[in-house]
Amino acid sequence: MKNLMISLRSGDWRALLACFLYFDTGFTVWVLYGPLAPFIAKDIVMSPAQQGFLVAVPVLAAAILRVTLGNLYQSADGRRIALMGILLSALPAIVLPLLPGVPSYSLLLVLGVFLGVGGASFAIALPIAGSNYPPRVQGLVLGVAAAGNIGAVLDGFLFPGLAAHFGWQKAAGAAVILLAVAAVAVFLWARDRAPKSGSVVRAFGGFVLNLAGLMLLVLAVPAGLFGHGRAGVLLLPVLGALLAIAVLPSKYRTVLAERDTWVIMLIYSITFGGFVGMSSYVALLLTNLYQMPKVEAGLFMALLAFTGAMVRPLGGWVADRISGVRALLMLLALISLCDAAFAIWMPPLGSGIALLLILYCGFGLGNGATFQLVPHRWQGKTGLMSGIIGAAGGIGGFYLPVIMGIAKESTGSYQMGFATFGALAGCAFVLVVLLRAQWLRWAVLAPEAVSHGEAALAGLHAE
Repeated sequence: MKNLMISLRSGDWRALLACFLYFDTGFTVWVLYGPLAPFIAKDIVMSPAQQGFLVAVPVLAAAILRVTLGNLYQSADGRRIALMGILLSALPAIVLPLLPGVPSYSLLLVLGVFLGVGGASFAIALPIAGSNYPPRVQGLVLGVAAAGNIGAVLDGFLFPGLAAHFGWQKAAGAAVILLAVAAVAVFLWARDRAPKSGSVVRAFGGFVLNLAGLMLLVLAVPAGLFGHGRAGVLLLPVLGALLAIAVLPSKYRTVLAERDTWVIMLIYSITFGGFVGMSSYVALLLTNLYQMPKVEAGLFMALLAFTGAMVRPLGGWVADRISGVRALLMLLALISLCDAAFAIWMPPLGSGIALLLILYCGFGLGNGATFQLVPHRWQGKTGLMSGIIGAAGGIGGFYLPVIMGIAKESTGSYQMGFATFGALAGCAFVLVVLLRAQWLRWAVLAPEAVSHGEAALAGLHAE
């Protein structure tokens, strides 16, 4: 504990706290549809696939917007970007309670894109936090900042109860209060100490184009413009990603030609994608699979999200000591085995909750271990890489509820959905085994880098 406090005092802890609150409240609005989905389904008739798509849209929006927000961070002050993001993500919480009647499915999809801006806060909160601390504690610091995904706990505890008493539209308005607290903390305490380069106007224009393009894409899918049925839904992340890449400066696209980028993206799509995707869908999973009451399902969602969020800093701390490479080998194997257990044997309620808790531990620890590697592998591009890798995590989180919904609708069971994600985790495990020796050469922080401390920090975000 003493070493932990020394590490946190080696930088600006107020800035770290502001980043935590920013991401915490951003995460809360990001997965807002998850605990409200059983209530929304009572007012709006939706198939299982449509339910999965609805809760997946904010996840995908955050994934894609993280890329252009990460690019904007490279040239603009992070605090200003954070305040803009808080305002945009608050729009659904302002609009829904003011509507005279039940919103249409299409309007909910558009508002879901704005909820995704809250999840995109990851690409800003983490690099701001990291810019205030030396390299030797990056795993711990980024883990603490990213533990803001505990915001999903607030979703499970707060919104089902409010929805049961006041209706789900008015319940959504409670998010405004949480976002206001984050805005005050960011304004007063957040200091972005990273060097900046590039055109602010071009980067901001890319973000706006990305946001508008996503709204059009999510409306085009149910309209059948990309084909009717599942094809358009499965194609949507690819189109969104291409849109984000198209507006990036060419010098940043070069990281997409690196093998390590794609492997880390795959890993994060499993760990963080599993966390956010399951957090978005688990209330529906529990109500459909075990006929659990809606409020109780929300509480279990909160328990699972709390578990995954709390162990994330531990994952970064462990990775600082044994390296993220060694940690990921164990965690990817654990995730694959748990998914396989669900696929082979759909367990009763007690065993199912236990397996989900183990899965969430694997997700949370894996998230911390993955991002411990980023500052070592991509020095000077952590803002950009936070966006790109975070986008991969969000895309994984999009596909999880969509595929779960498709599996349920097609086969009457979730087994094929769990089997798909278990196989992906197994593939990622094999890749890390093959790359282990190469990655350990750069994954273990050299002693001389630690001794330079603050001198090394200046180059952490330099272009």
